[in-house]
Amino acid sequence: MVEKFVLKFDRLEGGGVHISPRERERERERRALMAATSTSPSSAFLERFRNPKNQGSDGRLLYAFQYFATNATAVTVSVSLTHPLDVLKIRLQMQRAGQRGPLIGMGKLCGKIVKIEGPVALCSGLAPAMVRSLLCGGLRLSLYEPCKSFADSVFGSANIFVKLVSGTISGAIATAVTNPVDVLKVRMQMNMNPQRGPVGELRQIISEEGLKGLWKGVGTSMTRAGALTASYDESKQALLRWTPLEEGFLLHLISSCIAGAVGTLVTGPMDIVKTRLMLQQESKGGIIYRNSFHCAYQVARTEGLRALYKGGFATYARLGPQTTIMFVVCEKLRELIGMKAI
Repeated sequence: MVEKFVLKFDRLEGGGVHISPRERERERERRALMAATSTSPSSAFLERFRNPKNQGSDGRLLYAFQYFATNATAVTVSVSLTHPLDVLKIRLQMQRAGQRGPLIGMGKLCGKIVKIEGPVALCSGLAPAMVRSLLCGGLRLSLYEPCKSFADSVFGSANIFVKLVSGTISGAIATAVTNPVDVLKVRMQMNMNPQRGPVGELRQIISEEGLKGLWKGVGTSMTRAGALTASYDESKQALLRWTPLEEGFLLHLISSCIAGAVGTLVTGPMDIVKTRLMLQQESKGGIIYRNSFHCAYQVARTEGLRALYKGGFATYARLGPQTTIMFVVCEKLRELIGMKAI
């Protein structure tokens, strides 16, 4: 059928019949499909990913799985490579909470952890961190674009506010589902009882604090979740509009670096509030925070406004590379399987 259409198109065009730009674009797509399917059997398989709507329910399910898998893989790779920096960030954010004493400076803290607890302590909480990145990261990135497309169809625009709302909605859903794993990760990173393990730590939380203890800090986590994805998307589109950069590695690298810096600046205070809320039961003699606003107020009042960015360098040292690796890997995986870039 495709070959017949191509011959018909060639006769019409050669006979001087006017062909609309839309028809020309459709024809280019059909010819590209012909070339791909005739040269490689795997190309037809990839085409099912590119056009899932034309392949029935099986094609759409396969596309959805592949879409989630690329996002989840990218987040998991970035988290696994930067996890030791996350441990340092958590310890720095809690250094005034009484559990670890006055540990000041990322380098000094790292040296003390390695000397006292051993290098393995820098991987504390890695198992729940991987599970969280697989589920939360995969859901957050996978839900972002459908939310943005829906908002675009409703409001007729995809500006920065629509992207922020879309990122917040997708991040809120993903965070609400996976917050227990985040609480478990943070508790293990403080190394309360390294022999207990993830299951033992989970049982301890439920027995002492109830199921609600697994959702500590969920409100703050949901609020901060949308900044990174939206800032990357907007940075990338701005660079495409205002610079000679084109879709590729350099564009992805610069956009993700900007997103990491913006994410650190915007979500720094929310991150320290989230950490304090998740760990307040373990803070000997510390302030009991009633909610996120009370926690932020007490931190600013007792430790100064700068305390809201405590561990800021460690936060960027982790978030910057993590964001860069995540989006670069995600874009590369999409390119390899023929998916549209973010």
